[in-house]
Amino acid sequence: MPITILEVNSRKELKDFIAFPEKLYKDSQNWVNALWKDEYDTLLKDKNPAFEYCEAWYFVAKNGSETVGRVAAILNHNANRDWNEKYMRFGWLDFVDDLEVSAALMGKIEELAVKMGMTAVNGPFGFTDMDREGMLVDGFENRSSFTTLYNFPYYRDHLERLGYLKDADWHQREYDVPEQVPDKLRQYSQIIKKRYNVRLLEPVSKKRLRKYGIGLFEAYNKAFVPLYGFSPLTQRQIESYVDQFLPMINFDLIAIVINNEDKVVAFAITMPNISLALKKCRGKLFPFGFLHILKALKSYEFVDMLMIGVVPEYQQKGLNAVIFDHLNTNFIKLGVKKVVANPQLDNNTAVQNIFDYYEGKPFMTRRCFIKELN
Repeated sequence: MPITILEVNSRKELKDFIAFPEKLYKDSQNWVNALWKDEYDTLLKDKNPAFEYCEAWYFVAKNGSETVGRVAAILNHNANRDWNEKYMRFGWLDFVDDLEVSAALMGKIEELAVKMGMTAVNGPFGFTDMDREGMLVDGFENRSSFTTLYNFPYYRDHLERLGYLKDADWHQREYDVPEQVPDKLRQYSQIIKKRYNVRLLEPVSKKRLRKYGIGLFEAYNKAFVPLYGFSPLTQRQIESYVDQFLPMINFDLIAIVINNEDKVVAFAITMPNISLALKKCRGKLFPFGFLHILKALKSYEFVDMLMIGVVPEYQQKGLNAVIFDHLNTNFIKLGVKKVVANPQLDNNTAVQNIFDYYEGKPFMTRRCFIKELN
């Protein structure tokens, strides 16, 4: 039976779109469910502030009545403007191991890209860098975090056979937490704080923390703007992300560096790994999923680093020492054994240098592919 591609046009069809990976990966130990609420909030036009400058289309592949694949097409007008490109992004790509299915899905994206006047298709991307991005090409033996994509090894083969080439790689590394903070790190942290008149944000009320949360994402925009495919967050997006993450903040697991003007100049956000909890509750908060997640948030043995950055004017000045002196101290106190860093572009030496004090080992590599269109 030929494969048919259907556009998602209703909430019921969107539910099928979101649910498909759970069926595809039902026997996988390392794939991790996304939170259903997060998926809806990201994919629905009336929920996601990125639709102020993005357009999106969602498609499912059908073999008869059975769903055998899915993909999203995203047109990020701000990114195309900032990078002087005409690219159609693809994301939320999943499919059974059948080239007819993957070819039909990507063919639909390419057809739409040509119709919209685009010159290339690239991804996997989301609407912004805060969404899951990059196809897993190495590290399949490790379990993914809830903020990163996991996929079967055959995905890469399918894309390459369809004419897609490497455009960029992101690498993740895993770090063992030392039993003591290195003396050199602690001493250098004190020197840097005095030299540049910076300090770590101490615990504050939720109301005051919201102000610094907004400052953190403004610093994020400055730190990440030169990076591949980056599209700065709008003020509405910043406020949305602050409201989303604020309830989960644990001051022992974050480092927010403030200068003498009370501005955020460097930051690191970590949190306990909740992957197993998400698998147990299948990505659903109710009726009892939130209990699994709350329990995981109080288990500190394995920690994910979600974000880390330094604004350009403070880069190469040693603020990484301030960040890791603080985090390492708290990790020891909490009993953290391992930290998995956020994905880092292979040419982003600035963020790679932040980890100078620790020896890491490869964990996962993800790739963004591109195909130029005739």
